[in-house]
Order: sequence, then structure tokens, then C-alpha cells
Amino acid sequence: MENVNIFDQISKNKINSLLLTFLVFVVLFSLVYFLSYFFYPEFSIFLLIFSFVVIFLYTFTSYRYGDKVVLSATGAKPVKEGDRNYMHLNNVVEGLSIAAGIPKPKIYVIEDKDINAFATGRDPEHASIAVTTGALEKLDRDELEGVIGHEISHVRNFDIRFAIIVAVMVGLIAIISNVFLRSMRYGGRSSRESKGSGLFILIGLVLAIISPIIVRLVQLAISRKREYLADASSAQLTRYPNGLADALEKIKKYNENKMKVSEAVSHIFFIDPNKSALDNVFTTHPPIDKRIEILRAM
Repeated sequence: MENVNIFDQISKNKINSLLLTFLVFVVLFSLVYFLSYFFYPEFSIFLLIFSFVVIFLYTFTSYRYGDKVVLSATGAKPVKEGDRNYMHLNNVVEGLSIAAGIPKPKIYVIEDKDINAFATGRDPEHASIAVTTGALEKLDRDELEGVIGHEISHVRNFDIRFAIIVAVMVGLIAIISNVFLRSMRYGGRSSRESKGSGLFILIGLVLAIISPIIVRLVQLAISRKREYLADASSAQLTRYPNGLADALEKIKKYNENKMKVSEAVSHIFFIDPNKSALDNVFTTHPPIDKRIEILRAM
């Protein structure tokens, strides 16, 4: 395989992620408009603007307090500053934070023998990184730096905010689609009173049926793009792509993928913490072998 330019990889993944997110935005507000038109066609534009404000407030609240929910749900325990038991971890996080030009995130540890980690927080000034005890026990310094560099990159690239916004929109699309379909079942104001709107209503119905599936697949694609981006950014930070590649090799060898983690937060981990029969279709993480191949070529 020919060498992969790190900066080209970062730039390509950023563009692809933004395009996919824009698609989710378009689907969401198209669905809101169709639902508004279905009930109150004369106020559809006003309702679209009102919905935009509500969605913004809901999204802001979610990402403002979401990190506390995630840390609690995963059983992560804070590492005190100066704790000698985690001096090595502190040094790695601090060094890579300086290299990335961001404040040092708060550090947490999860008691689990699998090798894994995640980052959370609404921005670099309010970020946290959690690492499993399995990662601390089984990874050497270069490998640990590769994994921490990956999570630091998520923080620096605002991937956490990005993921929360997309997740909220996907959830809202599922809710709105359900409301629209139930409304169609019982009949709505526009279906009884509006003339010549049959085709318009049909388009809305089709959109309500297929949009939850489409945006879920888009969300998974975005997540995988951001993982590739974080891998490339980690290689840029550490100047040693093989460190992260070696860590992924150990994950293939040692991980049982049976962490007690809810599917609602599994997408934020460095590697999927739970195995599933549908992973090949609906996985939020790229194939490990593909990630290793790309890193080895850098």
C-alpha cells in the first residue's frame, strides 16, 4: 500500500464529516417542515423557525451536561492530581495535551481488563479522558501514547461536540418521523382541508418512513470518519503511527468486548466495547484491520 499523507487524511475526513452532517440537517428540517405543513400549512414557515430554536436549545442542553452522564454511566473514577499510582498516565496526558495545544483534560480510570478509552466534554476547556485499567496494564508507553493521542485528538478536533449534535438530531428525526406517521394514521388538518396537497403529503410520508434509517446510517458513517480522523491526528501528535497500530494489534489479541457499557454511549469509546451480531452493518467504529493498515502506511 502506498504511503498515506497524514494531513491529507485529516483534511479529507473533516470534509466528509461536514458533508454528512449537513445531510442530516437537511433531512431533519425537511421533516419538520412537512410535519408543520401537515397540521398548519398557513403557519409552516413560522413553525419551522420555532422548531429551529427549540432544537438549538435542546442540543445545547444535551452537550452542556452530557459528559457528567457519560462518566457516571461508565463507572469512571477520577484520578487525583499527583496520584503516584497513575503518574505515568498523568505524564502521557499532560505531554500530549501540550503538543496538541489544549488544556490538560481531567483524567478518569475504568476498572476493566479490556484495552479501551474515551474522551468526553463539550470543548477542550471542559474535557475529560477515561482509560481502562486493562490499557494501563497491557500497553507500553508508545502504545498508550497512541491511544491517548487518539482521544486528545477527539478533544482538539471538537469531535465530542460534533457527535453529540449529530446524535441529538438523529434522535429528533426518529421522534418526528414517529409523530408524522401516527398523525397520518389518524388524519391531520392539512389532509382534510388542503387542496392539491396529495403529492406533498406523499413525499412527507415517504420521508418519514426512510429518514430514520438514512440518518442512522449517516451517523454511523460520520462516527467512522471521525475515528479515522482521530487516528491520523494521533499519528501527527506522537510522530509515531506504529504506536497506535501496535495498540490496535493488542486489542485484537486481548479484548473480549464484553464491557458493561450501554449501547447509548458505546460509540464514544476508542474501540467498540461490546460485540454484536449487527456490528458489520451498524458499527460506529471502522474495522481494526483497516485502521492498522492505514497507520502502517503513514
